[in-house]
Amino acid sequence: MLIEIGLGERLREERDRLGLNQTDFGVQAGVSRGTQKAYELGNSSPDIRYLMVLQSMSVDVHYLLTGTRGPSDVAAMNAGEAALVHNYRALSDAERDTIGRMVSALAAQPKGQ
Repeated sequence: MLIEIGLGERLREERDRLGLNQTDFGVQAGVSRGTQKAYELGNSSPDIRYLMVLQSMSVDVHYLLTGTRGPSDVAAMNAGEAALVHNYRALSDAERDTIGRMVSALAAQPKGQ
């Protein structure tokens, strides 16, 4: 596999976004810290199995490979945003309606109040 310019830097960005160090990220992804470091430095190319595991970790694999993010890309969320979406999806329809009205009211308030 040809190493795409910038892939290592984008991989580091995604790791940082998830708040993980190279060792912990590598463990979750099934590689050693040394392998993770080599990927981030661009000295080695990740294989498809690694990328598939990253996808399951909420890493934006499309961004890794292309350098572009979609405007509604769930993988681009930070941990707090992802937790909100996860919890929101667990609510009933009535609870979602209530939350929607509350968030709309909060967003309509002048900033700083």
